[in-house]
Amino acid sequence: MYIHQRHNWPAFTWDTELLLPQLTDLRHKQGRLLGKMATLGFNLTQEAHLETLTTEIIKTSEIEGAFLEPDQVRSSIARNLGLEISGLVASDRYVDGVVELMLDATHNYPLPVTDERLFGWHAALFPTGRNTLYPITVGAWRKDENGPMQVVSGAWGREQVHFQAPEAARLSTEMALFLAWLNGENTLDPLLKSAIAHIWFITIHPFDDGNGRIARAITELLLARADQSQQRFYSMSAQIRLQRKEYYDILEATQRGDGDITEWLLWFFQCLDAALQSTNTILQKVLAKAHFWEKHAQTVLQPRQVLMLNKLLDHFEGKLTSTKWAKITKCSPDTALRDIQDLAAKGILVKETAGSRSTSYILVL
Repeated sequence: MYIHQRHNWPAFTWDTELLLPQLTDLRHKQGRLLGKMATLGFNLTQEAHLETLTTEIIKTSEIEGAFLEPDQVRSSIARNLGLEISGLVASDRYVDGVVELMLDATHNYPLPVTDERLFGWHAALFPTGRNTLYPITVGAWRKDENGPMQVVSGAWGREQVHFQAPEAARLSTEMALFLAWLNGENTLDPLLKSAIAHIWFITIHPFDDGNGRIARAITELLLARADQSQQRFYSMSAQIRLQRKEYYDILEATQRGDGDITEWLLWFFQCLDAALQSTNTILQKVLAKAHFWEKHAQTVLQPRQVLMLNKLLDHFEGKLTSTKWAKITKCSPDTALRDIQDLAAKGILVKETAGSRSTSYILVL
């Protein structure tokens, strides 16, 4: 029996005494983080916000097995926010849709979450009306025309059903109840509310596809309400991606439980704690980038060099070679080599000492 089939659904219960110390500690760390970010100044704060949103959008998609181009995500966010950054690239409509969803969730966090708003998010995730394999109902609750909504794994003929969602006929009532609670005034701590909203929405599973990403967008919206800030400096999805198996295991165990969600809440708070701590990594990266450009403010550089240096400072995959340089900047191999040698002469790039077939270079910070 799943929790949505029990007579007390959705009357969740939890052990307040067990949760309170963790919740108090999280609130303290959250306040310290926001205080620290407030001292950085406008430009560094904007860069940290951009970096965090880029990570959040990439990782929430990776959890579902979808891999986005970091440069496209970063460029789409910058355009939507009106940020002037170098090296913007074109982004496809799928990337733009995911970005618009997350920006609406975090920047418009005070607004109520309605059916229409969720339908808009869903349509943004699936601009062609299809997932990768087949047509789906977009911008509306699922209809279960091909049978019940199930989360399944395993080979054909040996499938394992991890979860079966409420039938489609219940969705209007279920979602009305959920949204009334989500938008209503109550005495719950916002962090606790974000964790409950996540498991509640996932259990209803109201869409044909994209339920996980929308659940995590709702979580980000509620965390933004908790912070009382549009700016995001920590990524829950990045931490969930690192603990992906545990995430699915605890979701399944909770949905097969009796409505006591204490274990889920403890796991969620532990994940949030790790996400808050990982902000130091983002901050170090932002400060290193700012220091680099401050150090080279008077260095004469070609536009191609600025483009590639920003890629190296942001999300560059693999080793930097002259072949990659030529491909990314759309120049000849000879020009790429001259660009690299010029940066090496200026002490910005150095050859990697590890042996490989092709010469590669690393950035000097």
